[in-house]
Amino acid sequence: MTLRPSSLAFAAASLGPAGLLLLGAVIGGAWPFAALLGITALALLLDTSRLGLHAGEDQRDWLPVTIGILHFILLAAGLWAVGAGTHLDLPQKLALAVALGLYLGQVSNACAHELIHRGNRRLRALGTAIFCSLLNGQHVSAHLLVHHVHAGTARDPNSAPLGQGFWRFFGRVFVGEFLAGWRAETRRHQTRPLWRHPYALYLAAGAVTLIVAFALGGWRGLVLMLGLALHAHLQLMLSDYLQHYGLRRRVDPQGRLEPMGPQHSWNAPHSVSAALMLNAPLHSDHHMHPARPFCTLRFDPDSMPTLPRSVPVMGALALIPPLWRRIMDPRARAYAAAPPSHGTIVPTSEPQTGSQPFVLSE
Repeated sequence: MTLRPSSLAFAAASLGPAGLLLLGAVIGGAWPFAALLGITALALLLDTSRLGLHAGEDQRDWLPVTIGILHFILLAAGLWAVGAGTHLDLPQKLALAVALGLYLGQVSNACAHELIHRGNRRLRALGTAIFCSLLNGQHVSAHLLVHHVHAGTARDPNSAPLGQGFWRFFGRVFVGEFLAGWRAETRRHQTRPLWRHPYALYLAAGAVTLIVAFALGGWRGLVLMLGLALHAHLQLMLSDYLQHYGLRRRVDPQGRLEPMGPQHSWNAPHSVSAALMLNAPLHSDHHMHPARPFCTLRFDPDSMPTLPRSVPVMGALALIPPLWRRIMDPRARAYAAAPPSHGTIVPTSEPQTGSQPFVLSE
């Protein structure tokens, strides 16, 4: 495998913060603060530059697998350092915990999302394991069986209608996603015993995660794990909120739902934050082609709705519903009134090399 310079630069956006976090957990010193600044201020600063980061076909597997492995190393190191470690003072532990939570929410979630869409069973298993370690295994079922079928409709709890603030959305989806995924999996596995239900795996894996957290960091580690899981879940739901807010699929006179098109998802083609999240902010192409790997996702500014700022910035704005609605409601209404025509697709990386439609196998 030959690694191209452009691929290494793209990978550095997600692997660099991981290295800082590991140094912060093991060594302490200024590293926890460097990790926090790296995933916040530095990423935001670079997003405003003209720095171009493009994923390459040569990293379609090794990068998400590497991030997936690092996820478990970082999670274990963070739980130990904050929970049982004596080499960090309180400010260092707080900085490390916040930085780790941001990494899990932005990078680990995006990596797991990428992997559960792959056709390879081992890659899907790694993605599922990441979500389970964040006490969010049910997202695998809800995302694949509900969200990708009903996105942009009232039947998808993860698609926010126009006018719904984030906190109201989060309160609804926190339970709604769990139940929607449960119902979808129950329909698929009616003839299987309950212990073979996917939710049995998710719950068992979550229990193992909490036991390991206690073993690594005691009661502090356990509390930290719960806090990190909630933080990561909040960020994942923020992403869903941002990427589908107010964009609804139309129903024809015969009651048929239009297919997912470029106009049904918000996109944020900001190079550094997009690379940090494995191009998940290029969301229209992902919904149109769920099996397409991150390195071949494409963006068309003429047909795909674009958020005015990067995902991290818009996520912060969404936490203040009146401000969010003032900025986003006029844009969403404009797309609803006159969806843009399908323009020419602009590649954001290497040329597409024939991906197959995604099929969730038994």
